[in-house]
Amino acid sequence: MIAPDTLSGGLADPATDAARAFRACLTALSRPGTIVALRGAQPPAPLSIAAGTLLLTLLDGTTPIFLAPSHDTPAVRDWITFHCGAPFAPAEEAAFALGTWAALQPVIRFAIGQPDYPDRACTLIIECPALSANGPRLRGPGIKDSAHLSLPETAAFQANRALFPLGFDAFLTAGDQLAGLPRSTIVEDI
Repeated sequence: MIAPDTLSGGLADPATDAARAFRACLTALSRPGTIVALRGAQPPAPLSIAAGTLLLTLLDGTTPIFLAPSHDTPAVRDWITFHCGAPFAPAEEAAFALGTWAALQPVIRFAIGQPDYPDRACTLIIECPALSANGPRLRGPGIKDSAHLSLPETAAFQANRALFPLGFDAFLTAGDQLAGLPRSTIVEDI
């Protein structure tokens, strides 16, 4: 039986809301360290508003997603199935992976692309308790001088950068906030 919450919580004006959300996603990923507002969805717990809106914007029936144990609940599965139609996949086959940082470990199991197809990497959607412009220093494309972002750790993102042009990209979400961290970003301890 389908829970009533499964059928609700989508975008009110799908075309317009998805376009705005996609623009926010592009801004976050092209300007690492920038925290943007991402609203529109009312997903079931434990999904944040930003993560739910991101899923509605980026997933479809051809986009396999891995749910980490922190987010692998019947309510979340039903909501994604109804609103996105995205198939669920094991970590190694996922185009997107969703969960808390701890639940996504080890991140080395996710696809990092291939030399001739670096775009075939997984994108991590990391649910955080909060996001702030504090923490490790970020440098690289899309950043004038440097930026700072509260990351769950630095070592894994530094190792990921060492794989460039391969590696995973990441979206960090908290409440209705979103930040992007592409594989090209240099992460430095301060």
